[in-house]
Amino acid sequence: MSDAPEVRPPVVTPARVVIALCLFTPFVAMLWVGSYAKVDPTFIGIPFFYWYQMLWVLISTALTMTAYKLWQRDQRARHGGTK
Repeated sequence: MSDAPEVRPPVVTPARVVIALCLFTPFVAMLWVGSYAKVDPTFIGIPFFYWYQMLWVLISTALTMTAYKLWQRDQRARHGGTK
């Protein structure tokens, strides 16, 4: 018998899939340049290109916060709520 701790493979759970989607979505939105490389429609005089990117700053913040909270909950459940 070995003294090394047992190494468990990573577990894919629905919460972790949602976390990955929350973190991956902003990258896809910003890398798909053809979807926002235009001027119209303008919003209060600001071209679409600029307000779309600023909107994604807010959306990315909310998605990152959601991913972090889900990760905390996942870790508490995984370690038996000791944290």
